[in-house]
Amino acid sequence: MFKILRNLKKKEIIIILISFILIVGQVWLELKMPDYMSEITILVQTEGSQMSEIIKNGAYMLACAFGSLISAVIVGYLTSNVSATFSMQLRKRLFDKVENLSTSEVKKFSTSSLITRTTNDITQIQMLIAMGMQLMIKSPITAIWAVTKILNKSWQWSTITGVGVLILLSVIITLIAIVMPRFKIVQKLIDKINGVTRENLTGIRVVRAFNAEEYQENKFEEVNTKLTNMQLFNQKAFAVLSPVMYLVMYFLTLSIYFVGAYLIRDAMMAEKIILFGDMVVFSSYAMQVIMSFLMLAMIFMMLPRAQVSAERINEVLDEEISVKDGNIANHKTNERGTVEFKNVSFKYPDADEYLLKNISFKANKGDTVAFIGSTGSGKSTLINLVPRFYDATEGEVLVDGVNVKQYKQEFLHNIVGYIPQKAVMFSASVQENVSYGDNGKGTISDEKIKKAIEVAQGKEFVEKLENKYDTHIAQGGTNLSGGQKQRLSIARAIARDPEIYIFDDSFSALDYKTDSNLRNELKKYTKDATNLIVAQRIGTIMTADKIIVLDDGICVGQGTHKELLENCEVYKQIALSQLSEKELEIEK
Repeated sequence: MFKILRNLKKKEIIIILISFILIVGQVWLELKMPDYMSEITILVQTEGSQMSEIIKNGAYMLACAFGSLISAVIVGYLTSNVSATFSMQLRKRLFDKVENLSTSEVKKFSTSSLITRTTNDITQIQMLIAMGMQLMIKSPITAIWAVTKILNKSWQWSTITGVGVLILLSVIITLIAIVMPRFKIVQKLIDKINGVTRENLTGIRVVRAFNAEEYQENKFEEVNTKLTNMQLFNQKAFAVLSPVMYLVMYFLTLSIYFVGAYLIRDAMMAEKIILFGDMVVFSSYAMQVIMSFLMLAMIFMMLPRAQVSAERINEVLDEEISVKDGNIANHKTNERGTVEFKNVSFKYPDADEYLLKNISFKANKGDTVAFIGSTGSGKSTLINLVPRFYDATEGEVLVDGVNVKQYKQEFLHNIVGYIPQKAVMFSASVQENVSYGDNGKGTISDEKIKKAIEVAQGKEFVEKLENKYDTHIAQGGTNLSGGQKQRLSIARAIARDPEIYIFDDSFSALDYKTDSNLRNELKKYTKDATNLIVAQRIGTIMTADKIIVLDDGICVGQGTHKELLENCEVYKQIALSQLSEKELEIEK
């Protein structure tokens, strides 16, 4: 928690210091009231007392109460401001960190967990700062100050108060020991419930198509029941605290008056009034001490969960980023559009076996290099090394003659046009989705956007939409077909005119005619750019300048379509599984 709070800025620390001063003043005013009450009690019982004196002390009490109220309002405003500002900054910092995590690091935490940490966990810390800051400052000051005021009144009363405090502390410590580990489980269960909900909503069509609603409901019910039971246990545990607090409070008051009755009975006549006044004051101060521990108890109800949340946030903030930024932000060589793999091998951080083994090839400017192989052969992983979604474990990946690790990622991504296997659409218009590659600068003209959509074979369906290029696309592109999303995803990359295009099986949802037309247009439009294409269809890559054949992470063949048919058995088997020998002979 303290590690998180170290992120407070100077302005926020100054506001906290001002709040501290105001709280000290508030405590002083509250602790002055019993003194005036004692004075009024003595005046009422003393013959010849003036009503004006009683009214004056009463007015002082009212002034103290009003001053305490004003101070509490100001402190509440200041702490709310600090908590809201701090949580905003922390949320931004966490979001920025997540943006810089590599794909493997995101998988390590899981998407649902990262969402929970950015929302629910930060809310827990915000609540602790907003409410807890006041209570954490006020309660110990009130308790210590009140104790110093009553210590010299009577050892009997002091002993009774001390016993009451020890009982409360024992209950609080026991509850924290029981509940603290369970708060960690609660946060993990919230991650799970987010994950199940997200999975259900993402795959809602499949769920309905297979009549799997009941199955999904049971999955959700299982996690939901676990979460509910855990929270019920925690709430029941903390429910013990309130009655114990009030029980101690009432017994303490009764004990003080019970002991006070004996002390007053045995005292001299002159001391009886003073003892009675002391008893009233002591009772008030003892209640202040108990109320202080009641406030501490409220903190202890919030603190364990906030502590768990802080640990989870720190896990993300402290995560070592494996893909670190280089320092090259411009072209350092005369090469343009070249991609070269030199003895590249790759395995995931926690894996024992290599997914890619000793891959070497070079794509020159204007070349079309295709990658084909069976499912799981490492095609997508290989091309993901170019934009540094992962870093090569061994060997080098060079772009324009420079190791990609030396580039600033912003520059590297600006010269690469990446079209993912699963087309991603954002909640925005068609135009905004296609112009997404301008880094939010608005530098891509409307004409360029329209041209990119035309090349991607999307003009026909876009112009049939109700608002054409201004038509709103739902998050995830749920109001578009798979082929439409793929074409807009390709248009997004075309619109930024990169040196290198990476197509990660980006034609799979297109029919053969659209696929053929799109490739013909792309070949003309991107003739000066390098194209790296992952594909499953032989027809998509037959005209490539070079085809890389992967089998179980190993390059088993390189060459043109004709060359591979002659000397690569793996490629030949893939080709024959899709096209007849006659069709392949025609293409020779």
